[in-house]
Amino acid sequence: MENHNLTMVTEFILVGITDRPELQAPLFGLFLIIYLITLVGNLGMIILTMVDSRLQTPMYFFLRHLATTDLGYSTAVGPKMLRNFLVEQNTISIYFCAVQLSFFSMFIVSEFFILSAMSYDWYVAICKPLLYNVIMSKRVCWLLVAIPYLYSIFVALIVTINIFSSSFCGHNIISHFYCDGLPLISLLCSNKKESEMIILILSTINLISSPVVILVSYLLILRAILKMNSAEGRQKAFSTCGSHLTVVTVFYGTLIFMYVQPKSNHTLNTDKVASIFYTLIIPMLNPLIYSLRNKDVKYALRKTGKSIQNIFS
Repeated sequence: MENHNLTMVTEFILVGITDRPELQAPLFGLFLIIYLITLVGNLGMIILTMVDSRLQTPMYFFLRHLATTDLGYSTAVGPKMLRNFLVEQNTISIYFCAVQLSFFSMFIVSEFFILSAMSYDWYVAICKPLLYNVIMSKRVCWLLVAIPYLYSIFVALIVTINIFSSSFCGHNIISHFYCDGLPLISLLCSNKKESEMIILILSTINLISSPVVILVSYLLILRAILKMNSAEGRQKAFSTCGSHLTVVTVFYGTLIFMYVQPKSNHTLNTDKVASIFYTLIIPMLNPLIYSLRNKDVKYALRKTGKSIQNIFS
């Protein structure tokens, strides 16, 4: 009898950020500005770190890949969310939903371990400066980004295939503004427990392994800084790590709030606010944080601006 009651789900309805019509236009304008800043900031960071000779170091190599992941997962969510402000019913096909989930998962998981690679780079630069060029060779740098990309593709495929190979119970309303794993699992009528367990295990691995690498790196960095005799040297070292530490704190703080809090504390509005923050606000802030606190990036921006001005003058 159960099978006769099941209907084939071909599309989902996204509840969106708000159902209040008077807020649709202002929110569209706000999030369009945020996404355009994200697009320009991260694309600019990628291009600058590729073309400027002063930015051809491991630190900027990792920064380029951080900008790539920021741009990747914000683009997986942003354009579709913006379109949904302009239509009456926020629908998404089951195939596009699967694509959105897989790309979002891939880029967000990549960011976890690229941030870990960046913290290891800071550790080597501050604690082993004489061996820095030997340890952080081009081969090592590529390995430190290739492994996260391969692992994140593996995670995205496991989560997406597991959810979309299961059957939905005819319910197609997603209480979110994009196709995320947990809201989709709530619509399943088969393999629900299995899917929840897979996401729980993978989320736990990612939310423990990556921060542990970062924490250990920074504890070793702190120990090395405290051993420095020069107050100027200590201040320079703290300043050097400041941008990365700010990005790490905001990124992991939001994700921990979203996924680690007890189920009873979850509400639709708080989850949406947290999701907006890590899918749209953080990718916008990251290039701003690094460019405003970094002399080399500011110099590269001025140099590029002058070059463009000379072309058009």
